[in-house]
Amino acid sequence: MVRRAIRLLLTAAIACAPSLARADEGGVSFWIPGYISSLAAVPSQPGFSLATIYLHESVSAGSNVAFARQITSGGLTLKFNNSLDIDLKGHANLLFLIPSYAVPEPVLGGQLGLALAMPYGRSFASVSGTLTASAGGPGFTISGGKSQDIVGFGDFAPLVQLKWNAGVDNYMTYVTGNIPVGRYDADRIVNLGLGHESLDAGGAYTYFNPQTGWEFSGTLGFTYNFENGHTNYQGGVDSHLDLAISKFVTPQLQLGVVGYLYQQLSCDSGSGDLVGCFRARTVGLGPQLGYGFPLGDHLQGYLNLKAYGEFAAQNRVSGWNTWLTFAISPAPPPPPPPRP
Repeated sequence: MVRRAIRLLLTAAIACAPSLARADEGGVSFWIPGYISSLAAVPSQPGFSLATIYLHESVSAGSNVAFARQITSGGLTLKFNNSLDIDLKGHANLLFLIPSYAVPEPVLGGQLGLALAMPYGRSFASVSGTLTASAGGPGFTISGGKSQDIVGFGDFAPLVQLKWNAGVDNYMTYVTGNIPVGRYDADRIVNLGLGHESLDAGGAYTYFNPQTGWEFSGTLGFTYNFENGHTNYQGGVDSHLDLAISKFVTPQLQLGVVGYLYQQLSCDSGSGDLVGCFRARTVGLGPQLGYGFPLGDHLQGYLNLKAYGEFAAQNRVSGWNTWLTFAISPAPPPPPPPRP
């Protein structure tokens, strides 16, 4: 009975190991750190735009956690000590299609923007664990492992923004959330959907001086996660800060540095929470390169490549993630001709 209880604990630990599914359930988040960086609050050209983002993630996680807890199996209650080693490796290749529309008429003195992010791609994860335990008698060592991959659509994320410009200062507020329509199975260790709704809101500030080419952006937001009805698990409230500093060394070429800080503020909860508080944290930092160019007389293109190396992770996978963005938007109007 003791061995069966310990085996169940190892199975639960592996099942709750961090996945690439982007949910607090497993130590990751609805908000993907790095999603918004440079020029976050600068108003767009009015009209329709289209952005495509290719995201590659390569992550791993290891833990050696010592803890003591109670096992209740049938009518038996034991206190035991154990050591749990978990190793996770995974990668994801996702393509986001993001159509958007910037309303030409002012709304509350600013520019209203609407967008919808629709991801499609492949995600893979493998997890293995070894549990060594004792319950006052002979010790037990039990091992297990699992690997899976999945291809399909992820959850959709609508976005509403309001942006204001005052010279070199730009301000933005936004509301976004998760519509759980992506591929999800509570029995999988990797998913493309979250299995629950989320609501995220926040704001941003951008300093941008076209004369000197310097730009600085900071975006701060908070996520509320609704309970996952498939697992009765509810992630805690998250905070995320995305930062970018760059310089346009020419009117087209942009060089800079990007970073983020993600911190879960409150504990996970729900009757399906088998891991306790499980607050997650990670920090990322890396370079970025941007380039803008005309596309005919009425459109402009923009390419951006950025990469983050993660560190100081807690209860979360970490590694490298790389973003390649290609955006098409209306071109700015030509400058007025000089006066005679």
